[in-house]
Amino acid sequence: MRKFKGFKPGPVPQIKMPESFFTELVPLIDDLAELQVTLYCFWALYQKEGDFRYLRRGDFTENETLLQSLSLADPLASPLVTLDTALKKAIKRASLLTAELKIGNNTEQLYFLNTVMGRRAIASIEQGAWRPGDSHNPVEILPPRPTIYQLYEDIIGTIKGTMVDALKDAEREFPYPWIEEAFQLAVEHNARKWSYVYAILERWDREGRDRGLARGHSQTDGKEYISGKYAAYIKYKPDE
Repeated sequence: MRKFKGFKPGPVPQIKMPESFFTELVPLIDDLAELQVTLYCFWALYQKEGDFRYLRRGDFTENETLLQSLSLADPLASPLVTLDTALKKAIKRASLLTAELKIGNNTEQLYFLNTVMGRRAIASIEQGAWRPGDSHNPVEILPPRPTIYQLYEDIIGTIKGTMVDALKDAEREFPYPWIEEAFQLAVEHNARKWSYVYAILERWDREGRDRGLARGHSQTDGKEYISGKYAAYIKYKPDE
């Protein structure tokens, strides 16, 4: 049996582990290789940068230390076979999350820890919010888009009464990029009212968004966007 030489003295790099790893996850793991792979993920992801950190298959297969430990976990099997089995168990247990993406002629498998950021990354990928990156990080994951309800609360305020139904109808009626840009125009023109946002959307729907934007550039107070059934109810003062 090879013996451990002990932890080195002095300052050494530290890796934070959530308490629930020891109190909730470890008691569930009944396979040594799965435990080794899960621990490796914490270490390897710590070396990555960015908000959405993920591992690729090469991050596992190219690490000799991991492969050696997997060989000890199951001496009768190839370490690559043991790795694949351990990954499948971790994914089934939901300690790891995975996404498969088609990039050009290649298929890329990404692995995330089941953390808040990992779940957000998977949600972004499912929404198509990603784009090809570089050779080191072949996938750039974009943050999930805020919903129309989040936009309303962030820009206008608390959603009250029948506003939920109004937002739900608008979400079905207009493309999301229009909704997002209309809210942004409300911010830029200091007119944080749903009636103002809806008037913009209604005008774009009636006259065409590109035409509305082109005409809008000739004026700076935002008043040109106000038309439609809400126009009579909007008291717009650009200096407020």
